[in-house]
Amino acid sequence: MAIFVSEPGRPVGTRLPEIFRGRRVGDVTEMTESQPINTGHSDVTDAEFQQASYSAGHHRALEEYGAAAAAEPWDQRSYLPVSSLCTPALYSLPATATVAEALTTMDDHGVHHLVITAQDNVAGLIDLRWLLSWLHESNADAMSHSLVHVELPAFLTASPETDAHQLARLMLAHQLNAALVVDKSGRPSGIVTSTDYLKLYASVGGKHGMV
Repeated sequence: MAIFVSEPGRPVGTRLPEIFRGRRVGDVTEMTESQPINTGHSDVTDAEFQQASYSAGHHRALEEYGAAAAAEPWDQRSYLPVSSLCTPALYSLPATATVAEALTTMDDHGVHHLVITAQDNVAGLIDLRWLLSWLHESNADAMSHSLVHVELPAFLTASPETDAHQLARLMLAHQLNAALVVDKSGRPSGIVTSTDYLKLYASVGGKHGMV
């Protein structure tokens, strides 16, 4: 259920959190924050659960916990896994692609987010609003710039078991409208956006209205 924030940086190598490269996870909890989250490095925000989730029997415990919460309305569940909310469709571009190619890909597929890769590794997550803002602040030939020379923004990463309520709080805290969902092997498996949350609560509100 870990949530990470990766620092801004150029898309060189992998910018996934170090836990996917064998780093020991420290003891950090959301409710007892020792210091403000620093986007200068990758932070774990619920490492206690991350450590427990890889212990024996964690899948059974999660299933039992999820089953107990299943009887509650979606918007009132104490635990709502990101996997039940995220969009599995992902579109990516290599870091060698240009800004113009990124905009074209978004337009062709009707999406606002792209995963940027470097040698098949996750090197960043960009959205249309950030890209347009970067273009506005850049020079006239910025459309031809390769993304590998651009400092990409910070981005959030979560696991499929992450609590969607906690992820929403972190998205608000970092003023980010999306988070990349990553499996245990470090491969992207989906994306959660603010639109997904709006759809969830809009559908719940519609059901309440019908009742």
